[in-house]
Amino acid sequence: MSTIRQLYAYLNERTDEMVEMITQLAAVESPSSDGAAVNRCVDLLANILARQGASLTRLRAGNSGDNLVACFGGGPGQVLLLGHADTVWASGTLAKMPVRQEGDRLYGPGVYDMKGGLVMGIYAIKALQALGQKPPMSIEFLITSDEEIGSPNSRELIEDRAKESKAAIVLEPAAMPLAAIKTSRKGLGAFQLKIRGRAAHAGVEPEKGISALEELAHQIMYLHSLTDYQVGTTVNVGVAHGGTRSNVVAAEAGAEIDLRVATKEEGERLTNLILHLQPHLQGIELEVSGGLNRPPFERTKGVVQLYQQAKTLAAEIGVELAEMGTGGGSDGNFTMAVGTATLDGAGPVGEGAHAVHEHLLIPHLAQRAAIVAGMIRQLGN
Repeated sequence: MSTIRQLYAYLNERTDEMVEMITQLAAVESPSSDGAAVNRCVDLLANILARQGASLTRLRAGNSGDNLVACFGGGPGQVLLLGHADTVWASGTLAKMPVRQEGDRLYGPGVYDMKGGLVMGIYAIKALQALGQKPPMSIEFLITSDEEIGSPNSRELIEDRAKESKAAIVLEPAAMPLAAIKTSRKGLGAFQLKIRGRAAHAGVEPEKGISALEELAHQIMYLHSLTDYQVGTTVNVGVAHGGTRSNVVAAEAGAEIDLRVATKEEGERLTNLILHLQPHLQGIELEVSGGLNRPPFERTKGVVQLYQQAKTLAAEIGVELAEMGTGGGSDGNFTMAVGTATLDGAGPVGEGAHAVHEHLLIPHLAQRAAIVAGMIRQLGN
């Protein structure tokens, strides 16, 4: 029996254990905004990984929860596994959205994005250990605490650990509907626009006012005109506000702008355009802040090579592994930006990330974990 089939057989026999651990992790609510709550989840993960023989380092991350680095082995070089303990779900969500199993589906806040992926990583390493297949290279499992809010406190750590790694495997959910590996991700930018005009009575002397809301309307039309689907660029004003009363010419307005780009060059071009917006109305003052907070994850030769390795391994256990690009970002954007070939979307198969129907498909857990284990073994030898 081939190694990947051995790994799959081992993991398939432990599917119930994986479901139990995912349920246990999901029962510890860990919204990104509550560092203490995230740390309760990190505590549980640290205990699990310590019992598995990992050498642990916990690092404070500002107001976020701690980042956890779990190392297996001390050989030269390393393979990086990457995941996050935080979720988008507020504390108290479990009361109305409990973790539950319905047939082959496990529902609950965070089970799919991405506590299921964390458990897959834990069991992939466990399988390699149990079967004597752990590679000479070290395996480093980095679990961060603020991915869902853009990784402001963990980005530097992610980049540092990626630079020391031969390759990175990101345990984010698979790309649906094909249960695909993610071989590209768009870069993400966030900008804030502030507009200052001049107030006046809208009925008595409107000509003395300069409407910040009218200016905002012009700016929104311009910003949306920058969208170019053919090159993969989208600009969206998702939040807009301004004015005080209907009978007052609005003196102030503002907006929050979302930018998605497929390449570094396009990111630089659009960032420059947005940061240097010009007023449409005379007398208006504009202030723009922000920038790209996740660089593009481009489909390089190194990424394609990792995908082809994973696809070959998957085929050995009867799984047809597709690839897709996505407009969403992950911490894989950071590992790719420092030149580390990255396999993203290696985590659970399911649906509903950030939605009330969030769930993973239990029969796929062993398959995906076996592919992760097989990739670790190949990369680490």
